[in-house]
Amino acid sequence: MTSRGTRRWAAVAATAVLALTGTLLTQPVAGAEDRTTAATPDLSPALGAALTALDDGDNPLAGRRWGVYKGAGDQSWAPYVKARGTEKTLLGKIALRPKAKWFGSWIPNGDIGRKVDAYIANSTGGDPDVLVQMTVFRMKPWEHEACRRLPTAAEQASYKQWIDRFAAAVGDAHVALVLQPDGPFALCVPQGSLVPSRLIAYSAKKFSALPNTAVYIDGGASDWPEDDPSKAVDFLVPAGIAHTRGFALNSTHYTSVGSDVAYGAAMVRELARRGIPGKHFVVDTAKNGKPFTWKQKRSSNFDNSPVCRSRTDTRCVTLGIPPTADVTNTRWGLSSANRAAAGNLVDGFLWFGRPWLYMQADPFVKSRALQIVRTSPWH
Repeated sequence: MTSRGTRRWAAVAATAVLALTGTLLTQPVAGAEDRTTAATPDLSPALGAALTALDDGDNPLAGRRWGVYKGAGDQSWAPYVKARGTEKTLLGKIALRPKAKWFGSWIPNGDIGRKVDAYIANSTGGDPDVLVQMTVFRMKPWEHEACRRLPTAAEQASYKQWIDRFAAAVGDAHVALVLQPDGPFALCVPQGSLVPSRLIAYSAKKFSALPNTAVYIDGGASDWPEDDPSKAVDFLVPAGIAHTRGFALNSTHYTSVGSDVAYGAAMVRELARRGIPGKHFVVDTAKNGKPFTWKQKRSSNFDNSPVCRSRTDTRCVTLGIPPTADVTNTRWGLSSANRAAAGNLVDGFLWFGRPWLYMQADPFVKSRALQIVRTSPWH
């Protein structure tokens, strides 16, 4: 596999890749995202698809455009292309946003390099300065199966080969990479084994060694594991957090941005207490426009929780803050304390969750997608 770093990229105009800047919210909602059920703000007709903060000299996600993948590898793309009229406009609020595509064991080892290569080329349009977002979900077994058995020797070898090929394809691309969503499952592995964590650490080191890749290991959410930041740190440390930019929160839950910012700040303090200072984090905002916790769920099927029925509905799934590195903007409704914490510690509000998919996995559900756009307080 030839690394991206060894290829010549054709220059393309920035506007050809991401012509997505729209108008912004005109009024802030004081404290809205810090409450369990956020109020609906007064919206302008449209909201920008990708906001970029001024480069602060430290944040690897700021000061550059965020690429949008436009191809069959994203389940929302084909429905958007086929749609017409109002339906197309609504689906565009998903399809045309910068998002992190998930890559996992469903992609064979022999194909992963080519798939990553193609995804980066599509997302950047050939411009090497564009930021690409990716999610690595390669651990096998994982989720509930990880509580019953450990990866075999063959699975461990396959995992490392897959990761090596993925990293080689990334090369010197500018990448925000979320590593292994649903991280708290590391706490339930048989006999407390560190085998899965050490494999994640292998990935963390491999990707962090790349020149322009910012790695964020999944750390759960403010309501998982059990509202206890120290437990999250328990599995982040053996997973190689010391080698990375930091961690990611809320990949599959629906907690509020404010609660995740406060929780993440506590995790940063706990990591520093354990001798791992200076970490940052990102928060998924794809599905928490009307946030709720695990205990507040309205359905037994948490992964496919009900979408909002209207803009006045609460504790339901709808789109949240659009992807942005401008995390301190008052229009997001964070409290002054959480806005300050976000300014110091949060690199971006990203979309690595996928509420428009059945069970947040597959397939794309158009009726669900349309409803989470219609009811979002941010669109």
